[in-house]
Amino acid sequence: MTLEISTPALLFPAISLLFLSFTNRFLHLAALIRELYHDWLEKRHATLMAQISNLRKRLTLIRWMQFLGAVSLFLCVASMVAVAARTQGLAVPCFVVALLLMGGSLVCLMVEVWISGGALRILLRTLEADGSAKD
Repeated sequence: MTLEISTPALLFPAISLLFLSFTNRFLHLAALIRELYHDWLEKRHATLMAQISNLRKRLTLIRWMQFLGAVSLFLCVASMVAVAARTQGLAVPCFVVALLLMGGSLVCLMVEVWISGGALRILLRTLEADGSAKD
């Protein structure tokens, strides 16, 4: 397999958009955690602690998404440098590993999206339990 310099460059727009998405998710979760923390200090409700636990898992996944994406981007740059230096033996493996790491980042994203529904399920369970207790 022979790479041209434009092949690894194709990942740059995708990685940039993914980083924007990951950063937005992180900032949103950080604000939500701060809000839940203040609610916890006031109410000490078990539902809040369950939500905070869910958010902790999501933050860990987002950090992995960002890390894997950053290493993927670095390896794309390394691959492009290797192509420019006419060392295909280094360019191809760097690019393949970059693709695998980007795939790992996307797997983390899918898991994080799945877990994000967990916070809503916690709220729905609490709402249903409170609603049935009042009936």
